[in-house]
Amino acid sequence: MDENKITNLKKIANEIRKESLIMIHRAQSGHPGGSLSEADLLSALYFYKLKVKPKKPHDKDRDRLVLSKGHASPAFYAALAMKGFFDKKELESFRKINSMLQGHPELKTPGVDFAGGSLGQGVCFANGLAIAGKLDNKDYKVYAIIGDGEAQEGAVWEAAMAASHHKLDNLIVILDKNQVQETGLTKDVMNIDPAADKWKAFGFNTIEIDGHNMEEIVNALDEADKVKGKPTMIIANTIKGKGVSFMELNHKFHGKAPDDKQYKKAIEELEAIDKTLQ
Repeated sequence: MDENKITNLKKIANEIRKESLIMIHRAQSGHPGGSLSEADLLSALYFYKLKVKPKKPHDKDRDRLVLSKGHASPAFYAALAMKGFFDKKELESFRKINSMLQGHPELKTPGVDFAGGSLGQGVCFANGLAIAGKLDNKDYKVYAIIGDGEAQEGAVWEAAMAASHHKLDNLIVILDKNQVQETGLTKDVMNIDPAADKWKAFGFNTIEIDGHNMEEIVNALDEADKVKGKPTMIIANTIKGKGVSFMELNHKFHGKAPDDKQYKKAIEELEAIDKTLQ
């Protein structure tokens, strides 16, 4: 991919970060840390890789995306709106009563394929979508984004075993390995490393990347397309709160909205990043 396209994906990722913070600050509720860490992944998926039709969100041949770490919905909603699944003005209703944009994704929202809730369930659901694709002789891919704290859940590993057993080469799991969960550093709460070795042992084609390096993300997604006979795990090494200095690797911003002063500083920092991408 040429440099201009990579730069454009970086710009989109930064816009996703800004929109995420705008939503969370307005609602005074939400999860900024994990939204900021997944922004680059969502930019590459929605604006480079995924075969989707925003005006036909239930198209039978579409690629599917399961956001298993559903609490990081702000970045997900921002990406969906920017892609054209619904009017960007809808973002103003985030977490309001009767809004289609709740704290965790719901199926009533255009572009949502999985109603996230209890962590660990997304890979299980993604397995089902992938198996259905095989049974229906469809060529679509299924992508599932999970968190590293989430990877402590037993259901994740049951699903990994099943995906390998069924040779689901149409399944790509992406680990947003942002190093932090609700109560502290993941390595201190319950270390999931060596993550790559574990997923390889479960029969996955495993790719490890810098989850904030757009070229590496794009190349990993392309490589996953070529794999036959086994599912793929992309371990994206990321930073919780990426792009906002005082949120980076700070577990206090796992599920805490910034106050007015913090919000102003955060947006200023993200706007400064915009200037470097001109």
